[in-house]
Amino acid sequence: MNLHEYQGKNILAEYGVRIQRGIVATNPDKAVEAAKELSHQTGTSWWVVKAQVHAGGRGKGGGVKLAKSLEDVQNLSEQIIGMNLVTPQTSKEGKKVHQVLIAEDVYYPGPSETSEFYMSVLLNRQTGRNMIMYSTEGGMDIEEVAEKTPHLIFTEEIDPKTGLLPFQARKVAFNLGLSGAAFKDMVKFVSSLYNAYMGIDASMFEINPVLKTSDDKIMAVDAKVALDGNGLYRHPKIAEMRDKREEDPTEVEAGEVGLNFVKLDGNVGCMVNGAGLAMATMDIIKMAGGNPANFLDVGGTADAKRVETAFRIILKDKNVKAILVNIFGGIVRCDRVAQGIVDAYNNIGEIPVPIIVRLQGTNAEEAKELIDNSGLKVYSAVALQEAADLVQKLV
Repeated sequence: MNLHEYQGKNILAEYGVRIQRGIVATNPDKAVEAAKELSHQTGTSWWVVKAQVHAGGRGKGGGVKLAKSLEDVQNLSEQIIGMNLVTPQTSKEGKKVHQVLIAEDVYYPGPSETSEFYMSVLLNRQTGRNMIMYSTEGGMDIEEVAEKTPHLIFTEEIDPKTGLLPFQARKVAFNLGLSGAAFKDMVKFVSSLYNAYMGIDASMFEINPVLKTSDDKIMAVDAKVALDGNGLYRHPKIAEMRDKREEDPTEVEAGEVGLNFVKLDGNVGCMVNGAGLAMATMDIIKMAGGNPANFLDVGGTADAKRVETAFRIILKDKNVKAILVNIFGGIVRCDRVAQGIVDAYNNIGEIPVPIIVRLQGTNAEEAKELIDNSGLKVYSAVALQEAADLVQKLV
């Protein structure tokens, strides 16, 4: 589950991280009121109007603008709210902006120069440890920094037995070239950021940029937060922050009926029981020359209603040219799944694409016979390679 910038910043503030303060607004009039309120709270006379969508690179797409007057706030909010924002992290259609964050200007004059850093906390899957990734090159795409100047990216791994140790936070501040008050504030920032990451069961916290202000304060100017969905039951208040408008509608629909579904860009729909078998099925589709259109795990209860719902969700993708059903009958009997497929086919009506069905396990022979005698446009297979060959032939 992803969060908006303003939601991520609110969580950071709860853990003692200094943030660029702001107020979210859903229309231009509320944006002006937010700017007035922010000026009263912080004394800022300029404001940043920031589109709130689940995507990075918003500035490059015109979703982050500086307003130097209340009239600018009004005009810029009118431009941004309702636009389809296209960034390097969205589709070519972009994402519709429903709200903006009116944030304080933190690039004010002072005794020293401002500096921007990059910092993220995430899991290093190769070592099984959390790590802090950071760089002196803040405000830029970290992928570009990694490609052109990899020596400017640092990592600090955290031992799960001890957690983040004080010397590691100091090491981060030292590698970023800080000293004095800014050094001490960065040490506190790093510790608080890691506590927030652990405290909400996040899978990633990305702050780009982390700003050293002109008076040596360290703050989060942005916040990109992803949470581990398996831990949401422990955080009901955070779960309520979910913005379904930012998610693929078919994935939302599938989740509401208990299906594990992820939309992909291919042309072969997949309906499988079990995540491991689903991954293997997608692999063999690729090997056969096809391209998976989705990941869909129907789980261990592949009854007629569940199968019908899965078919309807897959068929919403106009790119699908065939559907491969690959079920291993352990908990569920294959003949019941086969009957569910036949019933679903009849309930939906004419399905415009060929369906390849491979059922193995309990009552697999009875299931194959049921499919073969159904009179429907369904092709049965016994071996996984046989199913893959049918996919290659039909797509």
